Amino acid sequence: MGSEWTVTTIADLAESINTGLDAIRRAPIVSHRTNLRCLRIQDISQRKPIENWGFTETTETDLRKYKLTKNEIIMARTCSTGICYLVEENLPAVFNNGLARIRLDTAKAFPKFIYHVFKSHDFKAFIDGISGGTSVQLNMKVGDMARYELPLPPLPEQRAIAHILGSLDDRIELNRRMNGTLEGMAQALFKSWFVDFDPVIDNALAAGNPIPEELADRAEVRRAALADGTANREAAKPFPAAFQQTEELGWIPEGWEAKRWGEMAKLQYGKTLKGYRDSIGGVPVFGTNGPIGFIEKALCESDGIVIGRKGAYRGVHYSCVPFYVIDTAFYLEPVISLSNNWAYYELLRFDINGMDSGSAIPSAIPGRSVSSGSTPSRISRN
Repeated sequence: MGSEWTVTTIADLAESINTGLDAIRRAPIVSHRTNLRCLRIQDISQRKPIENWGFTETTETDLRKYKLTKNEIIMARTCSTGICYLVEENLPAVFNNGLARIRLDTAKAFPKFIYHVFKSHDFKAFIDGISGGTSVQLNMKVGDMARYELPLPPLPEQRAIAHILGSLDDRIELNRRMNGTLEGMAQALFKSWFVDFDPVIDNALAAGNPIPEELADRAEVRRAALADGTANREAAKPFPAAFQQTEELGWIPEGWEAKRWGEMAKLQYGKTLKGYRDSIGGVPVFGTNGPIGFIEKALCESDGIVIGRKGAYRGVHYSCVPFYVIDTAFYLEPVISLSNNWAYYELLRFDINGMDSGSAIPSAIPGRSVSSGSTPSRISRN
């Protein structure tokens, strides 16, 4: 560390730290800004662009008080405590009460440098230590957060360090977007095969077998694909060439059957775990919103599916390696021979966040059929 580096606190570097707009306590609406966005914790945790944030209305006074302005850092103070968002330009948006805003004295601190400090392993460990509540609903007091001590280089060095880390962030973000594109392609292929039954329709058309009336429109699309050579005939080979009717799901591929998710798999609770942010182990740890750290020993010794059970956003995640699940999420444990890859993409089709504990999920797979609770799903015989 250079001799000009000093040790300081967030409180010493901040012009102000305040929490966001409280929709319950705010004054009566006197303006009607239907184009005003509101930043929430799930928008940060899911990396949503501003056009995907929700809308809000507020008073002109609160708009001035909570409007997002360039170089501010917004931090979650409940649930996913400590995760941050750097405001890189003035935005037509406010932030809600689950978040805190750190407005820095830019004569002392370069915002992008402090943003990277907040993303550091040391800061995350500090936040874990000061966050109270339960493992499901953590809460961070902004006064406690402001006590965090950090080594601070001179401003030119802060800018240089932030530039290097920012370049790495850009590379990571590019890879994330590429992965998102590939994930979208995989979901589209799954829908084509296991929802629209395109390979089965292709095979039935090629064999001259009848097409159910309910699938006639899709069959016309597939006739065109067969005619122009865009249909993947090689991929269609494992699929049947005819349909059968079922009471639960209507027309499904011949040899497939309808089952309940409860007949195929059960949900197991994750377990309480400490130290996963500090561990250098190679086993990923999953929570409600996805990977959150590492540990040495797996809870699940194979690939598998994690389903969030608590919080504002409950995601469905797939781990291709052995993994651990904390107590804010479930993991899916098959009770029959079941492809976790199939189950993952089938579950992505349903609005997990719109379901309560009594909801059932309709579904289906090749070989046998699947569904959660009381809802059927399709499965094929392989």
